[in-house]
Amino acid sequence: MERLNRSEVIFKVIAYTFIAIFALLSLYPVIYVFSASISGKLPYELGEIILWPKEINFIVYNEIIYDRQFWISYTNTLFYTVFGTLWSMIISTTGAYALSKSKLLFKRQFNFLLVFTMWFSAGMIPHFLNYKNMGVDNRWGMIVAFGVQAYNIILLRNYFGSVPKEIEEAAIIDGANEFQIFGRIYLPMSKAALATVTLFYATSRWNGYYWSRLLLRGAFDQPLQVYLRQLVELYKKIYEEGVVEELTYAADSLVYAIIICSIIPILIIYPYIQKYFTKGVNLGGVKE
Repeated sequence: MERLNRSEVIFKVIAYTFIAIFALLSLYPVIYVFSASISGKLPYELGEIILWPKEINFIVYNEIIYDRQFWISYTNTLFYTVFGTLWSMIISTTGAYALSKSKLLFKRQFNFLLVFTMWFSAGMIPHFLNYKNMGVDNRWGMIVAFGVQAYNIILLRNYFGSVPKEIEEAAIIDGANEFQIFGRIYLPMSKAALATVTLFYATSRWNGYYWSRLLLRGAFDQPLQVYLRQLVELYKKIYEEGVVEELTYAADSLVYAIIICSIIPILIIYPYIQKYFTKGVNLGGVKE
């Protein structure tokens, strides 16, 4: 017993050490980006920023406050995240509920078609042409066209399938219809899976860049990630033209400041939903 306890202690020390190192390595980029955003131009360009800031100032954040396009892009990102996630959850939950029912006609065929989309893809160019022909070039088009992901529907379908059938049968005996069973039994009993999938969708919407860059042409529709990329390209051009000396701050500092501003909502929301991750993924990902 003493030898077993000693081995457990050694294992825990090693495990906690690795976890602590991994946590510090994960935290370092965030600290560096924030330090670089509030450091002076000269220390940053000389490569003196390693961890802590030098010659602290908030010039770039003042620039952000008065940057109209930044706030337009930020508002667009919030719009895509909130309404896009809501739309995705409506489609995913209702679709998963239907596919979890054994009495659904052609259930096997529908599930096969759902999984088929994960195995095979038409390719980028057909996808792009399809979106263009559908008129996906505005905010609502982006929300509707990218509504669901097959993996998330499967996750919810398996979770709904794990709900005891006796509860549903008791509700049917009491006179409940399908809408009442779905809204008053399945959804309240699936909070862990719903929170997990919601965060998956919200994170995907918040970080959405690729298709937004290809499909959205108007500056008033572009999300923050596209605007951030445009800034990177702009300052790269400034460096190439040699006019960077005219700036009172390091060009990259403004980019870093926007990155910090863009991750604040996720940093605030994530801790409250993280506790559902393990339970939600395990129960939804394993079918008995």
